[in-house]
Amino acid sequence: MSFVSLSQLAGTGLVSRILFWMAALGSLTALIFCGMAVVAALQFAARRKRVLQRKELFTPPLSVLKPLHGAEPGLERNIESFFQQNYPVPYEILFCARQQDDAGLQIARKVAQRYPDRPVRFIACGEPLYPNPKMFSLGVMSDAATYPHLITSDADARVSPDALLRCVQSLAPGHNVKGKQVVLGSCLYTGYVDRGSLFTWLDAVGKSVEMSAGVLIADMLSGTDFALGPLQILEKKTFLDAGGYEDLGHYWAEDFVLGHRLAEQGKGVEMSTHVIKLMVADQGVARSFRDQLRWMQSTRRSRPAGHFGTGLTFAMPFGLLGFALEAALGNWCAAWVFLGIALVNRWLQAFTMLSVLGAERIVFQTLIYPLRDLLGFVVWCCSYLPADTRYHGTQFRIMPDGRLKAEG
Repeated sequence: MSFVSLSQLAGTGLVSRILFWMAALGSLTALIFCGMAVVAALQFAARRKRVLQRKELFTPPLSVLKPLHGAEPGLERNIESFFQQNYPVPYEILFCARQQDDAGLQIARKVAQRYPDRPVRFIACGEPLYPNPKMFSLGVMSDAATYPHLITSDADARVSPDALLRCVQSLAPGHNVKGKQVVLGSCLYTGYVDRGSLFTWLDAVGKSVEMSAGVLIADMLSGTDFALGPLQILEKKTFLDAGGYEDLGHYWAEDFVLGHRLAEQGKGVEMSTHVIKLMVADQGVARSFRDQLRWMQSTRRSRPAGHFGTGLTFAMPFGLLGFALEAALGNWCAAWVFLGIALVNRWLQAFTMLSVLGAERIVFQTLIYPLRDLLGFVVWCCSYLPADTRYHGTQFRIMPDGRLKAEG
């Protein structure tokens, strides 16, 4: 059987006709997005291959900055991965928490004892003086760092032994993007689960596929004018060029603001070809959903128009809508076509992104990605609710301009 005819549509009422065309349009835009994601991913893979073939490497001394707040699953292995770097010149690691007895800081001390030759410092910064505690910690560590070249990294980042060597190439003298010397680099990441429920894996595969696809498409179309926070490469003065620690510390998405301001100043901002792991903890459905919602609400305020358009990149909601409408009319062939297109769309996008980024358990994550696509659509819809969020013990509201306002 074919898709519902115009005469059938006329008899189903205005609402049904609107829903049908919504399903058709959404399926089409999701297909276009998938095609763009595949092209962008293949271009990224080609660029990474060229970078890996370079023989002359930039190796300045580095200061690695690691803000911490309590213990979390996998933290010890995450931290140790930064002590195990194959970097040919000295680098130091700075850890910062609010108090010296912070559980995360204690884990960092434990790991450091295994590497007595690695320069390391532990800093207690006290309570943050502005809303974003991560930015406050980075400011304290940046001021204390020995070297001008910095690698900033979140507690949930886990890296391979060549990470520092590969990432710092973004700042190599003469390394340009669109004729602009790069002053800020950041890394894509794959979500990784040590152990966890299906919902935890859905969160992880969303980070690997949904987020990375959007980033690579944006980079392909207009270049990178933002940064990703899990791992950044920059010089000390770059924070000041972008407004300083305190001003950046009033934003939830300080990484986006940092990169966007620098790009507006005509400075080069790059997405490194090196990919890291972002550990996704099994923290329960409710908390995991809140964390995903917080990220979506931040994105909504950072890029309002782009975030609104994201609603047309999800395939499964439109595929299921088309399936339901056609099935209700008895057009089972057309119904399965709607659903089949959506499933193949998501599987193709997931398999391509996961393969290019070097993720693990590719087949499993590819198979579950249609479920993640549905979850992502739900989170996207909820992102238009009031943006209240809780982070490191403090209740915040994300204001329309992206700034944080402490509640209570």
